[in-house]
Amino acid sequence: MTDPQPPAERASTATAPHLSTGELRVITGLELAGDRPVPRRQVWSWALWDWATQPFNSVITTFVFSVYLTSALFLAPQVAGLSPDDPAYERGLAELSSQLGLAVGLGGILIAVLAPVLGQRADAAGRRKFWLALATGGVVLCQAMMVFVEADWRFFWLGAGLLAAGTVFQEIAGVNYNAMLVQVSNARTVGRVSGLGWGFGYLGGIVVLALVVVADFADWFGIPTDGGLNIRLVALFCAIWTVVFSLPIFLNVPEAPAAPGRERVGFFRSYVVLGRDIARLWREARPTFWFLLASAVYRDGLAGVFTFGAVIASITFGFSFNEVVIFGVAANVVAGVSTIVVGRLDDRFGPRAVILATLGGLIVSAVVVFVAHDAGKTVFWVFGLFLSALVGPAQAASRSFLARVTPAGREGEIFGLYATTGRAASFLAPLAWAGFIAVFGAQYWGILGIALVLAAGFVMMLFVRLPKRVADAAHATPSSVTRSDG
Repeated sequence: MTDPQPPAERASTATAPHLSTGELRVITGLELAGDRPVPRRQVWSWALWDWATQPFNSVITTFVFSVYLTSALFLAPQVAGLSPDDPAYERGLAELSSQLGLAVGLGGILIAVLAPVLGQRADAAGRRKFWLALATGGVVLCQAMMVFVEADWRFFWLGAGLLAAGTVFQEIAGVNYNAMLVQVSNARTVGRVSGLGWGFGYLGGIVVLALVVVADFADWFGIPTDGGLNIRLVALFCAIWTVVFSLPIFLNVPEAPAAPGRERVGFFRSYVVLGRDIARLWREARPTFWFLLASAVYRDGLAGVFTFGAVIASITFGFSFNEVVIFGVAANVVAGVSTIVVGRLDDRFGPRAVILATLGGLIVSAVVVFVAHDAGKTVFWVFGLFLSALVGPAQAASRSFLARVTPAGREGEIFGLYATTGRAASFLAPLAWAGFIAVFGAQYWGILGIALVLAAGFVMMLFVRLPKRVADAAHATPSSVTRSDG
C-alpha cells in the first residue's frame, strides 16, 4: 500500500518528548523508512559512484599525482642539481610536501564555508542529484586540467591548486552522495550498504592503479615520459573513468523530494538559517551534534593518512615509483575487502564500536611506523597495509553512524555539516604534518603529527553514544538489503 504521507512530510513534525533526557525525540530518515525494500539497481548504482570517483583519491591524491608533485622533478634548478644526501636537497623535498599540505588545507577552508549551506539548499529544493552532478563535473574538470601540469618547478602551484580544487569539488559531491544513503538503505542495512560503497571505491582504485602498473611495465606503450606526460595522461584517464562510471547514479536513483517546511532563502541568508538549524540540532539531536565534533578531528587524521601515505613511502622509506603504485594496489585490495566485511559488523555491533576499534589500531600502527622509520621497507609494507585495512571501515562506519542519527528531511544539511566540521578541523592534519616537519627538519616527523590528531579524535569519540532506540534498531534481526528489480 502506498504511504499516504511521504516520509519527508512526516519529518517536519516527527518529534516527541524523550522522557529520560528532557530533549525532543527526533525521528530519523532511517526510522521513517522502516523495513522498506530497496531495488537492487538503486543500491548498486549508488555504490558505483564511489567506484567512479575513487581514482581521484587513490591515484590523484594519494599514490600517483601527489607523489609526482612532491618529487625532485619540481625542485628549483639550483636545488635539483645538488646531491640527494645534501641537507638543502632534503629540505627542498620536505618543503614540497609542506606546500602541498598548505594547498590542501586552504581548500579545506573553502569546503567548511560552502558545504553545509549547499547541502541545506539541496534539501530545501530537492536537488541533491543536481548538486552531485555539478560537483562531480568539477572533479572531472580538475583531473582533466592536470594534463597541463608539466614536470617543472614553475608548474608546482598549478598542480597543487588543481589538487586542492578537486578536493573541494569531491567533498561537495560527497555531501549529496552521502545524504542519498538514506534513500538506498534502512536501519538494519545501512552499515553494509555504506560499506559496499566504500568497498566499491577501493576496488575501483585497485583497477586504475593496476592499469598504471601495467602501463609502467610496458614502458608506457611508447608514450614519451618527458615533462611527466605519462603521469599527466593518467590524470586525464581518471577524468574519463569518473564520467563513465558515475552515470548510473543519475539514471537509476530517484531524486529526493524537497523537504517541506524548509525555508527557501538566498545564498547569504542561508548562513542565518544554518545558525538557527545548528542551535536546533543542539536542542533536539544532541548525539548528532557531539558526533559531528568528534568525527571532525579523527576524520582529518584519516584524510592525512591518505594524503601523505604515499609521500611517506616514497621519501622516508625510499620506495620507487613502481613500488609506490604496487603498494597502492595492495592497500586498496586490503581496504576494499575489509570495508565490505566490516560493514556487516557495523550492523551487528554498531558503528561506534567499529570506529573506536579501527582508530585504536590506526594510532598504534602510525606510532610503529614513526619509531621504525629507519628499519626498512618491510615495516611500511606490514603496518602500511594494516593502516589501509582500518581506514576504510572507520570511514564507512562514520557515514553509517551519522545516517542513523540524522533527523529526517535534513540529510543534505547534516552531511554538509559533516563535511564542514571535518573541514573546519581540516587544518589539523596538514598543519600538524607541515609543522612537525618544519620544526624537526625531517619528513618522518609528520607521521607523529597525524598520529596525534587521530588520538585526539579517539578520546573525543569515547564520549559519543548512539541513542538507545537507534542502537536497538540496528541490532534487530537483519532484513534483506534489496529486492529484485524484475
